[in-house]
Amino acid sequence: MDKKTTSRDGTSLAYEVTGQGPTVILVSGAMSSGGTVAPLAQRLADRCTAVVYDRRGRGASGDTKPYAVEREVEDLAALIDAVGGDAALFGVSSGGALVLRAAASGLETGRVAVYEVPYADHLAGGAEQEAAYKERLNKALSEDRRGDAVELFLRLTGLGEQVIQGARQSPMWAGMEAVAPSLAYDDAVMGDGLAPREVLAAVSVPVLAVAGGASPAWMRAASREIAETVPQGTYRELEGQTHMVEPEVLAPVLAEFFAGGAPA
Repeated sequence: MDKKTTSRDGTSLAYEVTGQGPTVILVSGAMSSGGTVAPLAQRLADRCTAVVYDRRGRGASGDTKPYAVEREVEDLAALIDAVGGDAALFGVSSGGALVLRAAASGLETGRVAVYEVPYADHLAGGAEQEAAYKERLNKALSEDRRGDAVELFLRLTGLGEQVIQGARQSPMWAGMEAVAPSLAYDDAVMGDGLAPREVLAAVSVPVLAVAGGASPAWMRAASREIAETVPQGTYRELEGQTHMVEPEVLAPVLAEFFAGGAPA
């Protein structure tokens, strides 16, 4: 990240800009940083001005307490101002929940696109699973058991125990523990884990909700529900893609949408 701006509460935000065309800010999900969505930014660069940033509490950005979802909305407002005052938003996973809340709050933004926001309405036992995760995550973080917090998140994503224990022995584990407190931020953004219909209904800009055709049915259903609940929503499914979507497949769809075109 080669640029810095400051949010309303004084938090330093690290970001970088690449490409030319309509400006879009890319918002990463849980346990992710601006670097996670940088490959997508590179794929967008020939048609969009793509902005990636480290969300507060991770990477090269600061972290001012106490946390509130409103502070992350203010972060997006600061970034929009920093890049010229006119930008669309794209969010992946829980980052998508953040951009939808930001748009609903009245933040002046262009079009909004999201990829697989994991609202659990269509997952069997989803509400109970989300409630149990929230309770255990908050307890682990309050006791500074960062490794346990990361494990809880990895289990929530569906990783098996053998994979998780292998990750604990890997060089990347220390970095995952370093950003573990930000898991509470994504949990707050996700609310009770179910689609916030009043929030979605308050989004006044066009929204593109994208899902992978090879993703679980409940996740695809969540994306369809977003598109059906916002006033100006479109659903698009990418054949063969999963939650780990390939940038070269997603980028053309986003570029067309942010240029003002209707998704095919």
